[in-house]
Amino acid sequence: MPLRIIIADDHPIVRSGIRELLESSGEYGPFVEVGSADALVEALEHDSFDLILTDFNMPGGQITDGLNLLELVRQRWPLTPLVVLTMVSNIGLLRAVLDTGVRGLLNKADALDELGLAVRAVSQGQTYISTDLRSKINAAQAAAPGGREMRLSPRESEVIRMFASGMTVSQIAAQLERSAKTISRQKMDAMAKLGLRNDREIYNYAREKGLLV
Repeated sequence: MPLRIIIADDHPIVRSGIRELLESSGEYGPFVEVGSADALVEALEHDSFDLILTDFNMPGGQITDGLNLLELVRQRWPLTPLVVLTMVSNIGLLRAVLDTGVRGLLNKADALDELGLAVRAVSQGQTYISTDLRSKINAAQAAAPGGREMRLSPRESEVIRMFASGMTVSQIAAQLERSAKTISRQKMDAMAKLGLRNDREIYNYAREKGLLV
């Protein structure tokens, strides 16, 4: 039975390419395309889908943070499988994405080769992480002392990314609907874990580790 899939990406060419790739198999469709996080949530509120396929980072609109979007979708539509396409390379952020409960995670560069495999696996109740991303995650864990790595919580990660993108603590608090005190604490906890001493080091870390996407 064909799968009804919603495709969310702020680039029309990317959406079209994903749709054509999946349509060519003859196994999937019909499709709905949206170009923002806000539009994705609105579509989910008015219709039902068998699978959600979304970009991680879609600027603009009310929902500006990828983790915030994923957490919202998982909370409100927990039974709908979610596959994320991303250019993120930071291991901590990739783990934070997986911690939200998504069923599939692919590097956009791998989509041509692995998207069909991911959609098929996820639609059958399995989890799928693309070969490249799985390799990076495993390598990072193996390289960490004792096979463990210092990991930020999903909330610490999103605060660091939003702060590094130029938002103030007050703006982040308003966006995430938390108190400024909570945001400040999460920022300081993340800095302590990462050994960062000031705001410039936060920005440099975010840039070097691929958090600014």
